[in-house]
Amino acid sequence: MHLNANIKFLRKQKGLTQETLANALGISRSKLAGYELNINPPLETILEMADYFGVSVDILLRKDLGALSEYKLRQLLETDQFLRGRNLRILSTTVDAEGKELIEVVSQKAKASYLAGFSDPDFIEELPRFSLPFLPQDKKHRVFQVDGDSMLPIPEGAWLVCEYVDDWFSIKDGGKYVIVTEQDGVTFKIAYNQIKDQERLLLCSSNPIYKPFYVNISDVREVWRYRLMMV
Repeated sequence: MHLNANIKFLRKQKGLTQETLANALGISRSKLAGYELNINPPLETILEMADYFGVSVDILLRKDLGALSEYKLRQLLETDQFLRGRNLRILSTTVDAEGKELIEVVSQKAKASYLAGFSDPDFIEELPRFSLPFLPQDKKHRVFQVDGDSMLPIPEGAWLVCEYVDDWFSIKDGGKYVIVTEQDGVTFKIAYNQIKDQERLLLCSSNPIYKPFYVNISDVREVWRYRLMMV
């Protein structure tokens, strides 16, 4: 692990003294000094450090940041922040008169325009919308209509209630997702997560006549996890 060296490296990169960083983290300067040498912080402190520096815990622990060139370091950190939704990935949404989020409906017809309009509040405002009280209120949901027979036994024309995924590292192998990409628009597939090692997703159909294909994570615009179907 490279945790101790990375703490010191990131602190110096930001031009912070040990006292300044310690105060920001709510710990003593002597504890921070120990963490920069060979004492491993408790998990709670590691999480606070990762949030403070804007990196994932995985990078903080596993990558020797001080050994990277300035270009490689910037590329690594920017990619990590993008995948985790820490830079400007803004989700347009609608609410009812009480301020509760509504569920927008993306029909087969609307899917053709969704790639161009998914981040446009005016476009989202024009979509049909409704509410489902039994869904978790702390999650964002949207409905997409199935186009084609690539995901049988889910039939063409079925309506999929999906939950917004903001951390793409959390995509689970074998899970069903609506993926919005620059090249393919809105697709409903079984996903396999290869982001960490190859910065891509493998997308498969349940209908064997359709071949699996890869999408680079840089081409992905939105990810929605399938929750339930309405025919």
